[in-house]
Amino acid sequence: MRSTIIHGPGDIRLETVADPQLAAPTDALVRVVRTCVCGSDLWAYRGTEPTAHPHPIGHEFIGIVEETGTEVQGVGVGDFVIAPFANSDGTCANCANCANGIYTSCTRGGFWGGLNRAGEQLGGAQAEFVRVPYADGTLVPLPDQPDPDTYASLLALTDVMGTGHHAAVMANVSPGSTVVVVGDGAVGLCAVIAAKRLGAERIIAMSRHETRQALAREFGATDVVAERGKEGVAHVKDLIGGGADCALECVGMKDSMSQALASLRPGGHLGFVGVPAGAPELPAGAIFSKNLRVGGGVAPVRGYITELLTDVTTGGINPGKVFDSTMKLDDVSDAYRAMDTRSAIKVMLQV
Repeated sequence: MRSTIIHGPGDIRLETVADPQLAAPTDALVRVVRTCVCGSDLWAYRGTEPTAHPHPIGHEFIGIVEETGTEVQGVGVGDFVIAPFANSDGTCANCANCANGIYTSCTRGGFWGGLNRAGEQLGGAQAEFVRVPYADGTLVPLPDQPDPDTYASLLALTDVMGTGHHAAVMANVSPGSTVVVVGDGAVGLCAVIAAKRLGAERIIAMSRHETRQALAREFGATDVVAERGKEGVAHVKDLIGGGADCALECVGMKDSMSQALASLRPGGHLGFVGVPAGAPELPAGAIFSKNLRVGGGVAPVRGYITELLTDVTTGGINPGKVFDSTMKLDDVSDAYRAMDTRSAIKVMLQV
């Protein structure tokens, strides 16, 4: 089969590799229908995250089950499934993390394209097939074959929509909240959807790009702030007084973290989900002096998919609009370039 392999900064190749095979009775084999490039994939592409050796990459996919192990009961051959960006047992009696809803910390699991907890290399999602360990705990089957027009929104549930939702949950967004969203990538835009869905009254999207500003407004942003730093904070406070109730940090850089914290009112809540890069320190003094509440981390999207899927299938939300470019898997290197240069918000790949 064909699989995307990263060799180093700027070096993405679609290569022929061995077809995956079932390795355990709890495995499933999934034929990938749609996958995509994530903003976090760019850390390795840009060299911010080192690539010690060539390895598969990509962690978001939807597809059809081709084969299952003898112990798999929750999904069957022919099922259309959504795969969260991390696999997890989900039912392991020895894993309190799954029991507590933190599926991304499963003691058996791991991330597509990376290593599982046992040190085993997992296949990347930017490929034709993926072997899924712990299929019952990982995969979310749909009751029927979906309309291809919904593929983009279903794909968004594998990562960016759930991650944006996690930011809003961690920031305690609730009816009547005032919210500032730092980051206008796919996760930040989905965080706008999440804030609107949870009842926020005022949602400020921080963005300097017209197309992203327009999409943020379509998703529910009531205001857009293009300034950064002190000017950005001043503009936020001009709009909502002493600062926002909730700030959603969706970038992972030092400046974005500072922007989010400074935009909060005393006693406000920060939800951060940006993959850390560029030393996004949490300044203890600022948090202490303003009595801020801080929460966030790797989004356990497996626990959010069923809830969000209902809104997708009923048309309540349409996070698939963050995919403003669609390419073939053959053109995966072009997809990375488009994301890297910000000429695309998020690229969906047809397999």
